[in-house]
Amino acid sequence: MNDESWEMNDDSYGHEPALDRNRTSVFSSLVQHDINALDHVATEAGHRFVQMTCLTTAQKIPKMASMARMTLVASMLLLTTTHVIPHEDVKKTPEDALDWWETAVFYQVYTRSFKDSDGDGIGDLQGITENLDYLSDLGVSAVCLAPIFSSPMVDFGYDIDNYIDIDPIFGTLKDFERLVEKAKRLGIKVILDFVPNHTSKQHEWFLKSRQREEPYTDYYVWRDSPGRSTSIRPPNNWLSVFGGSAWTWDNVRGQYFLHQFTEDQPDLNFRCPAVRQEMKDYQFRDEPESVLDAEDWEYTFLEHPLTRDLSQNYWLVQEWRQVLDEFASGVDNVTRVIMTESYSDIKDTMGYYGSSEIPGVHFPLNFLFITKLNNFCEAEEIKNAIKLWMTKLPENKSANWVLGNHDVPRVSARFGPPLVDAFNMLLMVLPGVAVTYNGEEIGMEDTFISWEQTKDPNGLYVGSRRYTKFSRDPQRTPFQWDTSTSAGFSRNTSTWLPVNDNYMKLNLQSQKLAKESHYHVYKRLVQARRSASLQKGDVDIQVVSKYVLTIFRGDLTTRKRENDNAVFKL
Repeated sequence: MNDESWEMNDDSYGHEPALDRNRTSVFSSLVQHDINALDHVATEAGHRFVQMTCLTTAQKIPKMASMARMTLVASMLLLTTTHVIPHEDVKKTPEDALDWWETAVFYQVYTRSFKDSDGDGIGDLQGITENLDYLSDLGVSAVCLAPIFSSPMVDFGYDIDNYIDIDPIFGTLKDFERLVEKAKRLGIKVILDFVPNHTSKQHEWFLKSRQREEPYTDYYVWRDSPGRSTSIRPPNNWLSVFGGSAWTWDNVRGQYFLHQFTEDQPDLNFRCPAVRQEMKDYQFRDEPESVLDAEDWEYTFLEHPLTRDLSQNYWLVQEWRQVLDEFASGVDNVTRVIMTESYSDIKDTMGYYGSSEIPGVHFPLNFLFITKLNNFCEAEEIKNAIKLWMTKLPENKSANWVLGNHDVPRVSARFGPPLVDAFNMLLMVLPGVAVTYNGEEIGMEDTFISWEQTKDPNGLYVGSRRYTKFSRDPQRTPFQWDTSTSAGFSRNTSTWLPVNDNYMKLNLQSQKLAKESHYHVYKRLVQARRSASLQKGDVDIQVVSKYVLTIFRGDLTTRKRENDNAVFKL
């Protein structure tokens, strides 16, 4: 059956199109009103090559038609099983065998908000351990934890004062060991957020560095106040990501120290003495103003050629990759994955992959669905975002796709609740790694946080008039497990951030019991990803219309191609 052999009309919504018996094709339409159709397909997918087409259209759900600003309103997944070759009969050579992570589903857990086990209103390690069975049943391959190291919690764990201990808020090293042990039994890998850019101001290294105690004197980036003026002023105009100067004066040392985030997070100095001397005159010049409409204290007021995407970053991750590879080869030969998070342009981002001779990270997180798409986007823009990553991807490297994280509004906030399933489908049918932020599998929504409830330093810094533009609290609220106290997150009625008021209707337990739900869609998509076609099939992406995007995964040998198709051989 080719793309032109059937036409969908309004009456076909929620029903199966006719089957083309001559090609032993089975079509199933997945919509919110006919989710059972995917049960059969997901079962079939384990034994066949699967070709998938993800379509979106604004014309199939009348009640949403009035939302004209959303070009993608309803979602439908068409799975076609052809080329009847049992999965187990597909022979893999050592050269084309995939490592465990290359088509894995990574599940990002914001530790403070996942599950509170001791009733203090803050999520912890034991809460994660108790719910690993849920993640196993969901089908995730690895769980990525937001920072759990010892920290004063100025930036909720991203200001670390001890990299080899667990913060008491989250538990103990024994709690972490129990989490890892259970995860290993369930076949789930555990990924930690390392945060190498800076430490806490309370870290032993910084306390000794400000006293000029060797060998810690140059562990951080220190700089004198420029000129001979009696007044103290910053070395240059660099700005913190959180706003204001990136330099803070230290009375003990009598110098400024650099911090690209809060002043409680001093930047580590990774340059060797020779490189430091080479760059003294260059690296501390002012940065140029940007063309963006921003106030002079905002990070976006300047361009950042001297403080972002430096070539030295690549050298560092290559060294860390070597450490992990050597550790794995000496222990059990199970790949330890390293990934980076950087909102850089595509060229700089791809540099983190390294080369075949000197590998860098296994994959830099792909934020194009976050930075390039919004609720005004059309099918062509989605195709272009996919095409941009795939065409720039270095040879023999694995793609990855990220829909959200704890720093950006949720999928439901950016695209609208009706599109949660559509974007989860997109995430799961594309080649490579799929990364999900906790709660997206049930369509959690951003929570309104008042000024009095605000905890995020990014929001607190700008004040009560502008905090909603900068605060990341709305997407960090507690996971909604059920209809009990605090949505089942905690037995405490007072939690570190308030639970969304919609938890009585939007929660995991209700979606598990429902016949149709985001949870069921997500779980079956994860199951479908285990098919040979979605593991290794080629990719053909076509824009059918302003509202319809098709994605074909499988053997492209006999596939009819249009001039504007985006085709990628894997």
